[in-house]
Amino acid sequence: MVMDRFGVDLQKKFEGNGKQFPRKLVLQLGLRLLDILEYIHDHEYVHADIKASNLLLSYTNPNQVYLVDYGLAYRYSPEGVPKEYKEDPKRCHDGTIEFTSIDAHKGVAPSRRGDLEIMGYCMIQWLCGCLPWEDKLQDPLYVRDSKLRCRDNIDELLKNCFPSDNLPEEMKKFMQEVKALEYTDKPNYAKLRGILQQGLKTIGATDDRKLDFGVSSNSTCPPSVKAPKRKKAEEKGQSADEAKGAPAKKRRAPQKKEVNGAKKTASPAKRPAKKEAQAASEPAVKKSRGRPKKNS
Repeated sequence: MVMDRFGVDLQKKFEGNGKQFPRKLVLQLGLRLLDILEYIHDHEYVHADIKASNLLLSYTNPNQVYLVDYGLAYRYSPEGVPKEYKEDPKRCHDGTIEFTSIDAHKGVAPSRRGDLEIMGYCMIQWLCGCLPWEDKLQDPLYVRDSKLRCRDNIDELLKNCFPSDNLPEEMKKFMQEVKALEYTDKPNYAKLRGILQQGLKTIGATDDRKLDFGVSSNSTCPPSVKAPKRKKAEEKGQSADEAKGAPAKKRRAPQKKEVNGAKKTASPAKRPAKKEAQAASEPAVKKSRGRPKKNS
């Protein structure tokens, strides 16, 4: 099998950037994602697991993005017949919990509106650094209920993620457009592109096709700080040196037992003689009982 060679994934870029992307970059990534999703949707499939770790930069062109990992991809409209909305408790919470759609939380098969909802959560996280439910990802029901509340009150979602003087109006419009979609509706990709392009104009930028992963500060969420690996390595080396400098433990002498008032060193039990073992393994010969017969 021959596969294309890709570059680094966006998750590594995101973490290396203090878990925030500049607003211009997020809107550019959104435009590229819309192109990708429209293409696969037109071929009757949905992705269902959009996230930074599944978005890879080109190995030769750092301004080109690829969506990979189609393990959860689903054919939503085989032979042009859309799948019906049906909740299945056995399939609840499929996907990556922090980004997966409300439909997926309910066990409904993936859809086009679900892909766009996931994309919206990704963009908000890239802008602000964290989503309101990220502190309780071990509780899928809590995450689902949080998303339901945020869908009904998009303004509240954005206020929880961004400073009041820096709310991205384009994200509000994007999420409202996704919210208005029915399960089998075809999204208006051109309108969604227009929303993101208007966001670029708001900040005095255009999509110049160059992805600039610069440092940004858009959110109310503090970036997470990881312990430096060098310090951990030094601590390990120090503990190893301490172990080397410690005096070697002395072997304890075999304990002595008292036998009739005299001390005697305990010795391991002796193995039975080989000859005796062989004799024991041979079948016993039965001897006759009674007096020996007289010769006549």
